Amino acid sequence: MSEPLLQVRNLVQHFPISRSFTVKAVNGVSFDIYPGETYGLVGESGSGKTTIGRSIIRLHNPTAGSVVFQGKEISGKMDGATREMLRADMQMIFQDPMASLNPRKKVSDIIGEGLDIHHRTANRQERAELIGELLKKVGLSPEHAARYPHQFSGGQRQRVGIARALIMNPKLIIADECISALDVSIQAQVVNLMKDIQEETGCAYLFIAHDLSMVKYISDRIGVLHLGYMVEAGTKEEIFSNPIHPYTQSLLSAIPFPNPEVEKRRHSITYNYAASGIDYAKGTEHTVGGTHTVLATDEEFARWTQKE
Repeated sequence: MSEPLLQVRNLVQHFPISRSFTVKAVNGVSFDIYPGETYGLVGESGSGKTTIGRSIIRLHNPTAGSVVFQGKEISGKMDGATREMLRADMQMIFQDPMASLNPRKKVSDIIGEGLDIHHRTANRQERAELIGELLKKVGLSPEHAARYPHQFSGGQRQRVGIARALIMNPKLIIADECISALDVSIQAQVVNLMKDIQEETGCAYLFIAHDLSMVKYISDRIGVLHLGYMVEAGTKEEIFSNPIHPYTQSLLSAIPFPNPEVEKRRHSITYNYAASGIDYAKGTEHTVGGTHTVLATDEEFARWTQKE
């Protein structure tokens, strides 16, 4: 396996609210993303998924920990060359396709802003040709470049967001719940578009989502977050066929079945962290097989694996 494109080590992101209260959004999360792969982050609302993505791309300044992208440390103070590399080679697709697009700008200016900032085109004609080709690649028409965001549907606006992320030909794209605001049929179109683009360009994705079945479809490896901790991680086969942590088991048991007869017999597993007696802060990372890891104390790990 090649060297990791992104290495996250013990990432901590806390937000001081007052002198006596701090929101501990992310607590010591570690994972790697390799070139050309899709790493899925799943968990309930408030588990820290979006905060991790924003901290990696430096929309938040990490409280502690290390983030290494293409061999360069990007979690602390960066020099000009590193900052330029980060802004060109890492892009983000945001959750709300309307709020993330400037309503006063035309699509051509929204998509082409990166080209303008980094001086990637020699003249206006080359810029227009690049934007037109990219619009066709994401399933829109070059004529759409003259329109404003409010003139598109939600799925079309998300395609504009994808085009904006792709214009710089990035090595890593952070997709922050980019399908959760879309209809189910449009979700499938957007995810298939992202897979096609990945095959064509070789970019890597950090795919943040609630929909576990969609994460299983697009991801190579998966990390499960709860209360800012990475409670379990592994390949999608390891996570879905052999979930060890009780929280992972509860998440997977909540996936509905498309067959009504099977759905009637499905039983969801309830997980209550407060009543479980589990303390994530006391847990350590235990390895099951090759890449499958679980956050647990020695006693919890022995009990869970014996149960399996």
